[in-house]
Amino acid sequence: MLQVRDLSKSFGDTPVFAGVSLTLKRGEFVALLGESGVGKSTLLNCIAGLENADRGPVHIAGTDLATLDDDGRARLRRNQLGFVFQAFHVLPHLTVAQNVALPLLLQGKPDAARVEALLQAVGLDGLGARHPAQLSGGQLQRVAIARAVVHAPGLILADEPTGNLDPATAARVLAVLRTQVRDAGAACLLVTHSAAAAAQADRVLTLTMSGIEDRSGEASDASAAASVPTPMPASTPAGA
Repeated sequence: MLQVRDLSKSFGDTPVFAGVSLTLKRGEFVALLGESGVGKSTLLNCIAGLENADRGPVHIAGTDLATLDDDGRARLRRNQLGFVFQAFHVLPHLTVAQNVALPLLLQGKPDAARVEALLQAVGLDGLGARHPAQLSGGQLQRVAIARAVVHAPGLILADEPTGNLDPATAARVLAVLRTQVRDAGAACLLVTHSAAAAAQADRVLTLTMSGIEDRSGEASDASAAASVPTPMPASTPAGA
């Protein structure tokens, strides 16, 4: 689903990372760790085509981002990607339900039942009519997570999706992401500082300035010990 080879990025004369290569297959849930400032968010932006890398191809579902213009990249994101931004980026003039439904509307596939099921799954049932200004930071984060998966994307990029959540709620939203990976055959790249979140991953990678290290073996004991709450169905039929 995702293939990145020898990706490099600098801001002016300041290198951010270099030699980043990774592959994510459908059905994989992968955690990405790294020190603050090493470029984890920038890497996600480059993978999504929101920023241009200096070097290295990015292929999503077999499509090379370098072959697409801005409109083509926007269409690819609309159809193939779900992005959980660290800063949420919910639209203040839309209600919670409308924010979550937006990817479906852009695809011309409205599904109120799917939106409601996801709001319930992330613990926001009954809040669909509220506006973002009426929500806490943790609630806004859950809106962003629901919006990212509502259209069943093939690739989910999640930037610190549990950073504003208590442990129980974090486990709940991680279960939603894992359900999407498992039942919809998606791939998920999860940027996190949380050991508990990383313990849920199939693989654990660490980003450094010189590339990516696979730290999966070090997290295997934690992964085996971690428990995941019962997840929601990955999708509901249109009009259900």
